[in-house]
Amino acid sequence: MYCPSCGKEVKEGAIFCPHCGSKITLRENFLMVTTPTIPGYKIVKVLGVVTGLTPRTRGVLGKFIASFQTIKGGEITAFTTELEKARQEAMERVKQKAMEMGANAVVGLDIETSDLGLQAGITVISVTGTAVIVEPEQ
Repeated sequence: MYCPSCGKEVKEGAIFCPHCGSKITLRENFLMVTTPTIPGYKIVKVLGVVTGLTPRTRGVLGKFIASFQTIKGGEITAFTTELEKARQEAMERVKQKAMEMGANAVVGLDIETSDLGLQAGITVISVTGTAVIVEPEQ
């Protein structure tokens, strides 16, 4: 969890940020969707584009394990867990940036993966969306 004021990491359940003293407000109903709209809600304000990036690589041990898994074929679980962590981290960064802008939702979420091409095994997870304020339709 991150402070919506200063962006620094704070412990779960914190009421105030230990870095800047701001009150931590949890947004339990924060919505993130890949669609341009959210059924049952209307967009009342568009705040702008938000992006979260996470470059990742496996350490020597992870690459060693993956090399054995490639011999037998199938899923490379040494990379699956790392990519899943990277996806969650990039999405959390988008959410935090949107919350800092005052949004309560992100629409048009796009998740992409690419290789940096440096032959270093670095994969980048990029998550982009539009921070918006929505309210329930009546």
